Amino acid sequence: MEWQLRAIRGATTATENTVEAITTAVTELLDETEVRNQLEPTEIVSVTFSVTRDLDAVFPAAIARHRPYWDNVPMLDVQQMHVEGSLQRCIRFLILVNIPTNRHKVCHTYLREAQSLRPDWNLSQPQMFSPSPIG
Repeated sequence: MEWQLRAIRGATTATENTVEAITTAVTELLDETEVRNQLEPTEIVSVTFSVTRDLDAVFPAAIARHRPYWDNVPMLDVQQMHVEGSLQRCIRFLILVNIPTNRHKVCHTYLREAQSLRPDWNLSQPQMFSPSPIG
C-alpha cells in the first residue's frame, strides 16, 4: 500500500473561555474530523492547535491527549495572530497525517461560528453521520 502525507485543516469556536466550553468545542471538532476522514490516530504525524487571544483556560492539545491513541501524537499549542475584527474564541488546527493513497479526499472540518472562515471547504464536504457526501 502506498501512503502520502496530507494536511487536514479545521476550526471551531468555544462559547466562552472556560475549561468546559473549550473541551466541548475541541472534542466535537476532533470527533467530526475523525469521522469525516476515517482518521486513525496512529496515522497522525503531528497536530498544531492555535487559539485566539481570548482563550486561555486550557490547552487544546491537553484535551486531545485524553483521546484514545492520541497520547503519543506530537502536538503544539500556539496563539493565533490577532487581527482586529477577526472571529473571537476560535480554535484552529492543522493535522499532518499519513494516509493511504487510495483513501477518499481529505475533508476539512469547520464548525459553529468558524464555518464562516472557509465556506468553500465546509459546504461541499460530508457531514458527520450522514449516509453519503453532500454536494
